Amino acid sequence: MTKINNNKALVAIYLAAALPLSAQAADFSGYLRSGGGGSSNGGTQSCFQLPGAQSKYRLGNECEQYIELELRQDLLKLDDGSVVSVDGMAQLYNGYGHTPKFTGDYGFARMNQMYAEWSKMPALGGGSFWAGRRFYKRNDIYISDFFYWNQSATGFGFDDVAIGDLKYSYVFSRKDNLFQDPYINRHDFNVDGFQTNPGGTLQLGVSYLEKPEGRDAHDGWSVTAQHKQKDFFGGVNTFALQYGRGPGTALGYTGDPTLDQSNESWRAVEFYNWQMTPRFGGQVALVYQKDIRPDGENQNWLSVGVRPVYAFTDQFKLITEVGRDQVEAPGGTRKLTKFTIAPTWSPAGPGFSQRPELRLYYTYAEWNAAAQRAASLLAAGTALSDTGAFGSALHGSNFGVQVEYWWK
Repeated sequence: MTKINNNKALVAIYLAAALPLSAQAADFSGYLRSGGGGSSNGGTQSCFQLPGAQSKYRLGNECEQYIELELRQDLLKLDDGSVVSVDGMAQLYNGYGHTPKFTGDYGFARMNQMYAEWSKMPALGGGSFWAGRRFYKRNDIYISDFFYWNQSATGFGFDDVAIGDLKYSYVFSRKDNLFQDPYINRHDFNVDGFQTNPGGTLQLGVSYLEKPEGRDAHDGWSVTAQHKQKDFFGGVNTFALQYGRGPGTALGYTGDPTLDQSNESWRAVEFYNWQMTPRFGGQVALVYQKDIRPDGENQNWLSVGVRPVYAFTDQFKLITEVGRDQVEAPGGTRKLTKFTIAPTWSPAGPGFSQRPELRLYYTYAEWNAAAQRAASLLAAGTALSDTGAFGSALHGSNFGVQVEYWWK
């Protein structure tokens, strides 16, 4: 494994350890996934992701150690019932195997959240004002770890300001991920709470990205509409439509500012979480995205996957996952199919979302020649490339052990 920056890691760990000592009522939460594996060809596990696909199906297919440690402290409770708080989260990431490089090495440590919030404000209808770096309105598909609509950023905003039956939110930000360059002014506006039917709510959002000054760049925008349906066959169904132009083609993120308004993207997202019985749960997901480019480099991405979970006892589950990604792009249609089976011990209980889980897993994947050509060109050394763990073969498998845990 490649070492993360030791100084940053020590700072993050020190803060996580020291803050509770001075806090009178700090809330501590976190997330952990860790493990190790190997490939059928020998050596370290090498994970499967199709070039052009923005996510991968994650069960038995995560080549990293990842930790988040969060502390939240209320500083003041005012007479009007409002609360002033601070929040901080340390993030540690270290990849292994043939994973894409982020910076000069495979890992990093940072404070990915540091913000202050004045919440439960009567003047804002119970809403809040915040400023800093924050995870904010993150909408994701769990089985693929795909954050399709994510307004996390460094900036400030008004959150869930209630006016009548609706809640309004606004964020001004300059940077929405660790590796963004250049900084870009971004405005996000959301309205939530439209009651469409019993158990169904609609949320609407608009994002506008300003043109950076002094650059050969353009402004951009995107819109999102999302419907959530509760009590849907024993679970919750989510359907979202997104459309963007220029830098807004990142659809929920800050995209490439060199793209002009002739570049457009749209996306449909559909996923369903179920827990039909105490012992049978899961998630099924579908994503379709179409990217239209004036140079003809158009691309269509289709992703379909399902993870059913059945618990034989209160603590023993059998988890399986099947995922299929397909990308139509110049050079041919790329295809990847991945299957995982994972006997799992879960001391917290039999539900789909209950953690911790300790899993043993076996993962098999196959892909076509177009996928291998694209990987060899765009991501040399990764699992699908001809210089990766499986060489010129169009299939491969991994096995290993993983623990996943989240707590609040």
